[in-house]
Amino acid sequence: MKRIMMVLAVLLVVSCLLFAGGQKAGGGAADGKIRITLLMRNMNEQFLKDYAENVRKLAAEKGVDLNVQDANNDMQAQLTQLDTALNQGYKYFVIIPIDGEMSEQMNRAIAERGGAASYSNTPPTTAALRVGKNFFFASSPELIAGKFAGQILADYFDKNPDKAPGKTINLIHIQGALGHPAQVNRQKGMEDELKARGYTVNKIAEDTANWTPDQAQEKMSTWIGAHRGRFNAIIAQNDGMAMGAIEALIQNGLTKSDASDGTILTVPVIGYDATDEAINSMSQNKLYGTVLQDSSAQSAVAFNIIYELAATGSVLGKPITGLDKAGTAFTLSPPTAPITEYPADDAAVIQQCYLVPYAPIDKDSGYYKAKVR
Repeated sequence: MKRIMMVLAVLLVVSCLLFAGGQKAGGGAADGKIRITLLMRNMNEQFLKDYAENVRKLAAEKGVDLNVQDANNDMQAQLTQLDTALNQGYKYFVIIPIDGEMSEQMNRAIAERGGAASYSNTPPTTAALRVGKNFFFASSPELIAGKFAGQILADYFDKNPDKAPGKTINLIHIQGALGHPAQVNRQKGMEDELKARGYTVNKIAEDTANWTPDQAQEKMSTWIGAHRGRFNAIIAQNDGMAMGAIEALIQNGLTKSDASDGTILTVPVIGYDATDEAINSMSQNKLYGTVLQDSSAQSAVAFNIIYELAATGSVLGKPITGLDKAGTAFTLSPPTAPITEYPADDAAVIQQCYLVPYAPIDKDSGYYKAKVR
């Protein structure tokens, strides 16, 4: 009888190992590797491509078994990808969600397996971070990004007051996906900054291009036909849309030979993200300025949080190190007090928030000069 019981016990252990896909306790693979899944809302936008590429690089350097999933902007697909990864034994996640409102549901599923996640770009809800102390936000505050875009545009008109008579900006504003936290907060930060600088903003046209260059170019061409000569500035909420707007301006002949104001376009165009394409456009006197959202720093913080947690079992409140987009080493700790933007506005989760700084980029900035030298 004892022999039968021993045989049954061995069979049970073997069955459990097979079901878990050869996983070790703690989420590591049988070969001892840490296993992490990267869930991306899409990999069509340049910022997201750069983010995913850096995570791949970091995972290769640390010998991590990395599982990369692209949801192609389908929330149900992303939830399915999460469920599949959990069933395959992955329990550590870096996530750029399609909809932050689904983050609590995602975290509860991860918590059931004793796992952890860090979010970037699209913030999780405060309730999602309250699910447990192994859930983090590693991103950049969008109100500050908007403030910097407003600052760049105000600086331009301060230098060229004849281009904004009466300190009036007749703006074409190309938005990201409506309701996305970046769309909402970048807009508010930009408008607040221009008002604080004494400018009146008239919206000549405003609509979403859903973060895509093609939609931005199409909308900009239509607006040129309807409003030619009536606008004196364009802000697009990412560099891809700014590139689309610039192409429409060029195709419609809105260029000039004199670039003494920093652009060959008849109006300044400002974007966000400081992608390599954007910096190249600035060097050609097309894009006037952009706001650095550091894909390398964000992805490094998000990845290293989860890696350290998986390796050591604890990371809450600890400083996280990495390399930024310029290749400079940095150390980032959570803020000591809440800010005005969720989820970092809640003192209960502030130690779970790592806020990567934005930076305004014009031709006088050190970042631009370093990239084009």
